[in-house]
Amino acid sequence: MSTSDRRTFVKTLALAALTVPALAARTALAQNESNIPNAFLTDATLKPLSFNAASLDGLSEKLMTSHWQNNYGGSVRALNTIKERLQAALADDNLPAYVYNDLKREHLMRTGSVVLHEYYFDNIAPPVARSLELERLFARAFGNVQTWEKEFRRIGAGLGGGSGWVVLAWNLQTQTLENYWMWDHMHAPAASIPILVLDMYEHSYHMDFGAATAQYLDAFMRNINWPIVEARLHAALTANA
Repeated sequence: MSTSDRRTFVKTLALAALTVPALAARTALAQNESNIPNAFLTDATLKPLSFNAASLDGLSEKLMTSHWQNNYGGSVRALNTIKERLQAALADDNLPAYVYNDLKREHLMRTGSVVLHEYYFDNIAPPVARSLELERLFARAFGNVQTWEKEFRRIGAGLGGGSGWVVLAWNLQTQTLENYWMWDHMHAPAASIPILVLDMYEHSYHMDFGAATAQYLDAFMRNINWPIVEARLHAALTANA
């Protein structure tokens, strides 16, 4: 093969190396395009509890059912109402932008509440042990599982009597698995995928524990759905690959 032919061959290989992934990405995008719903017409629906509310250790059926129906359910209903009003407001060309943004603020808050509540309820289950693989992954991030739990509990205790969430999340940008403090539904760490979510609003525990947030934290830790936590973490790591 001549020098000229070799150069042409190398250029062809390089072009193919760039073209094949691009074509694959476009094909995947086209396949997923049908999964993108209309932003204004999509209704939120109540997601059923993934566990028997009477089967938990230390979290009562009454507490879990009330939390699901009234707090989470209330946010689902409110989100649907807000989205209807947003559609109507956008069609009103005379509506001031700041009035529209009042609706968008409510939209942000209700979306956060719905999403975080669904993560929270899905990571609750009757007591089950962590796998050795999950403990290994926690140890890589925190040194050991005990250090992770110490910080997770401390953040929760600090939110007791007020509002907020504790979220263990994989951060796509920083490539870290960390515990995050969140005061409300609207201010989450950027580029993060929730792995384990703890609701620290008083409605999540007051019916069973009153102001004894430490007892609620103990009960929550006994009822973590570790297989779901592990599946979320593996999915997050795959998304970052």
